[in-house]
Order: sequence, then structure tokens, then C-alpha cells
Amino acid sequence: MSILTITDAERLERLTRLRTGLAERGLAGLLLGSTESLRYFTGLVWGSSERFCGALVTPTELVYIAPGFEKTRVECLPHLPGEVRVWEEEQSSAALVASMLPTGGKLALDDAMPLLFYNALRQVFDDSRLVDGRPLIFDLRRRKSASEIAIIKHAMDITLEVQKRARDYIKPGIAASEVVRFIDHEHRALGASTSTFCIVSFGKATALPHGADGEQHYAPGDIVLVDTGARIDGYHSDLTRTYMLDDPTPEFIRIWQLERAAQQAVFDAARLGATCASLDDAVRALLGQHGLGPDYRLPGLPHRAGHGVGLEGHEEPYIVRGNILPLAEGMCFSNEPMIVVEDFGVRLEDHIYMAADGAHWFTRPAEDPTEV
Repeated sequence: MSILTITDAERLERLTRLRTGLAERGLAGLLLGSTESLRYFTGLVWGSSERFCGALVTPTELVYIAPGFEKTRVECLPHLPGEVRVWEEEQSSAALVASMLPTGGKLALDDAMPLLFYNALRQVFDDSRLVDGRPLIFDLRRRKSASEIAIIKHAMDITLEVQKRARDYIKPGIAASEVVRFIDHEHRALGASTSTFCIVSFGKATALPHGADGEQHYAPGDIVLVDTGARIDGYHSDLTRTYMLDDPTPEFIRIWQLERAAQQAVFDAARLGATCASLDDAVRALLGQHGLGPDYRLPGLPHRAGHGVGLEGHEEPYIVRGNILPLAEGMCFSNEPMIVVEDFGVRLEDHIYMAADGAHWFTRPAEDPTEV
């Protein structure tokens, strides 16, 4: 199987579209920090610190900005071609950025940069020249290409296989932390990164959407919830399964089947042009028919119905009440309308991508309350 990765040619296409956006908005440039957007546009992966390292995109140039002593390291890492300009320890990276722009030119800022860099830029730019770059960035990032969708699907397939292996690994007395370590090992064994996160909950702890603090041990008759993901070429997977290893109780079966129906309600509402809010509305209407809710009240659905996925585990588009963003081809998002009742919770999480012919599953949803 060929290695799935984003090519430099695709990143150059992204830069072309970004520059079109700069021109349409009358902006002199976009400053990217050490964020996932830096990776998206340039391929450079750099951890954030108190020293600014990033890139300035203008209508004609791509210039990397780095601490002087890191120049060689930046040059050695994969990235699109571009000059590397440096600032020394006693100098201001913000002043260097200012020197590269025309007088009075407006600068869009990567919204994921730390506040300390924004404050430094305000020392050399008038506030009127600093613009929120998030709309410009996510106009592009929220709509995935065929390559991105293929990478995300591969990552999801790996995590679904890990979910299957984890189910078979759980035995009476096993610690949740041991299952977490097993899942991490299996992700890496299948070619993904180390687990980006992992929640393993037993029994009543399944009612806590993000898990319980402290150690847990599986006991026969416990409900099991496993929520985990990893990365392939920077792109995230994220899947949740809830099940019972023993014969499920009638109440668990009832809530599990309602959760699966809730998931399907979100999928059925996912049509091109439909607002993100309408998907959340659809599932709450269904749950209301079964006496759950309303709104975020318990028993019911305590959080939004889903979130976007890509280079970040949670990104636009958000499937939440009030979000009037219309669904468009290339959007990818989770479908996880968790149901929490008095003594347990059930979350089934799969992801959807929007194609020219409508919604598609990345992974096949669970079909049975004892399986994944």
C-alpha cells in the first residue's frame, strides 16, 4: 500500500488559494505561528514556545521567521521552499515582521498563536492593521481535499481495528490504565502515531463524557466506553464505542439502540446546504420524543452533536445549536450525540464526510450493544 501523505503540490495549491483570499480582503499578508495552520500551508511542523517561529505569506512571498540559533534546524525540516529570515535573542520578531510589509499594510494573524505574540505585534503595528485571520484560514481548512479525506479514512480504519482489539483485551480485574497502554501500543503497531488521547471508562464512570479521574478496574457486568484516536500525517482519527461484554441488560439495550437511532438522525439530516445547527436540532427533537432533555438537561444529551476533524481533533465545523454555517463538499465532522442517564452513559462516535452526492460514513457504525 502506498504511503498516504499530503504532497508539496497540494500545499502550493493551498497557498495559491490563500493568496487569492488575501487579495480579496485587501490584506498585505498572513502571519502563521507554530500551529497546525503552519503545517497545513507550508508542511513545517514546529512546537510552540516563547520564541516566535512561523511564516509570513504575502501575495508574492513565503518567508519563514525563526530564532537565529534555530535557522539550521528549520532548514533541515520538511517544508515548502522559502527564505528563512532570523531574529536574534535581543531583537524583536514582531519588528522583523513589520519590516517585511508595506507601510500601512494590514496583517492577518493566525488565530491559534499565543496572546504573547499578539501583544508583541501591537507594539509595532496600529490595532487597525491587525486582522483576525481565522475566517481566511478556515475558509480553506474546513473543506478537505480528496487526499485529506483518504488520510483521515485510513486513520479512522486503524482506530476502529484498535477498538476491536481493545474489546477482546478487556478481562475481569483489568485496570483502565492497562487498556489505555494497550491501545497506544496497537495504534503504533498499525502505523499510526501514539494515541493522541484515550478514555477508558467502566460502569458508572461512562456517564462522565470525558472520563473519571483515578484508576478503574473492569468488573463483570460493567458497561465499557472507549474513546480514542491517533494521527496519520498529522490528521486525526477519533472513535467512541460503548458496549457490554456480558449479556446486556434491557435498560442498556434500550438506551444503546436510542443512541444508535440518534446517530442516524444526525446522519440523515446531513445534507449539502443544511446548517450545522439543523443536525443538532434533529437529534434533540428525536430525544425529546423519548422524554430526554430538553436542551442539555439530563437525562439526555449534555453536549453538542459533533465537531470537525482534520489536523486538529476538534476544529470547524461544529455541529452545535446556533451554527448557521451550511454544510459543503469536503467538510468532515464527528457524529456523537451521547446519551447520559442516571447510572451510565452511551456514546457512539463515528465521522461523516460530505461529498458531491451528500453524506458518507468514514467508518461503519456499530450494529450491536456487545460489539464495536
